[in-house]
Amino acid sequence: MSTQTAESFDERATRFDPAGGAPPSGSQGDSRDRPLSWRNLARTAATGYLPLLLATLVVVAPLGWMVLSSLKAPGEIITTSLSVLPHSPTLDNYAQAATTVPFARFFLNSVVVTVIGSTIKCVLAVLTAYALVFVNFPFKKAIFLAILVALMVPPQVSVLPNYIFIAGLDGLNTYWGIILPGLGTAFGTFLLRQHFLTLPASILEAAEIDGAGHFRRLWQVVVPISGPSIATVALVTIVGEWNDYIWPLIVTDRPEMMTLPVGLTLLANSDSTSQAWGVLMAGAVIVIIPILVVFAALQRFIVAGLTQGSVTG
Repeated sequence: MSTQTAESFDERATRFDPAGGAPPSGSQGDSRDRPLSWRNLARTAATGYLPLLLATLVVVAPLGWMVLSSLKAPGEIITTSLSVLPHSPTLDNYAQAATTVPFARFFLNSVVVTVIGSTIKCVLAVLTAYALVFVNFPFKKAIFLAILVALMVPPQVSVLPNYIFIAGLDGLNTYWGIILPGLGTAFGTFLLRQHFLTLPASILEAAEIDGAGHFRRLWQVVVPISGPSIATVALVTIVGEWNDYIWPLIVTDRPEMMTLPVGLTLLANSDSTSQAWGVLMAGAVIVIIPILVVFAALQRFIVAGLTQGSVTG
């Protein structure tokens, strides 16, 4: 009896021992899919790569069509025989766009408004977020609640009051009239506040023991270790300032003060025929290329900056 029991035990051990060979067919080991099995590869492609590819096509296809159309002659755009690639690429549309409206002046205005507006917005967001986290003052929670409410209010609601205010100060067709109403950034303040809450208190306590005041702690301790979050706020602010259309359109009516998005509308109104589509595509490329360069330079900070403030300890 003991001999049979020992033999049965040895057979079971050999059956499931890795050194004794693979488990028999139909056992539990074969019921699990291997990481590189066809089933897992098909599931990954269907649920991961295919949606990503479709989303990329939705974003990239209009941009690619815009660039290719800007290189086509008018007869290649308005035609019954669709052709994706231009038969004879030309830069005539860009030259015509530059001579029809003062694109150089539009570009300068956009750069001035974007640089000044984005810089002031980022500085104000950093200062406000630091005060909400590290400075004790009355009604701090109420102020933060007001900032959250500002995130939910559509910007179009404030267009009329801002226009009356700027017009009353004689700020129409001026740089400061374009920049001033949008200096507050509730999103940047909220994002930086959430990130500042994750910073270890021991670092700031050590700086305070060394005699550092609030401004020194801010610029020498908090800002250097918050680079990704600040870069994320800067990128979002730059894109918003560069692409802003409604407010510059309302407060400017002279071409020498128009920004690029508003100037593109002036270009469209200068020639409304079907032959002008190539020129409009060239103007759109001129508007979008600078912001794409900035986005490509700063996009690596977006994920890091957004995730830094997602968890508070």
